[in-house]
Amino acid sequence: QVQLVESGGGLVQAGGSLRLSCAYSGRTYDYYTLGWFRQAPGKEREYVAACSWTGDTYHADSVKGRFTISRDNAKNTVYLQMISLTPEDTAVYYCGLYVGTKSPPQGNEYDYWGQGTQVTVSS
Repeated sequence: QVQLVESGGGLVQAGGSLRLSCAYSGRTYDYYTLGWFRQAPGKEREYVAACSWTGDTYHADSVKGRFTISRDNAKNTVYLQMISLTPEDTAVYYCGLYVGTKSPPQGNEYDYWGQGTQVTVSS
């Protein structure tokens, strides 16, 4: 019903930047949130940022001031701009779609997930 495809991950040095993209296709919904999560080896999945159907954006405290979520409705794409990266940001980054009005959903509420894109930050 919904496909989410992440891209933009890679290897970057500490202090560098990356922009992740998540292209979504398939069924559309009136009330939804697109979110970014990450999971580092041996750790639980962590909420990073979210953008609701209203355009409101939310960021986890751990990334505020460094990561910015945005979306381009014409391209059906949501982005995660990341700056001042540190090795602690190394993880697989996932895009998720939540169908509903909870604002913002930060975990298991999400209904669809992408395959993820690896971000590795070297020191």
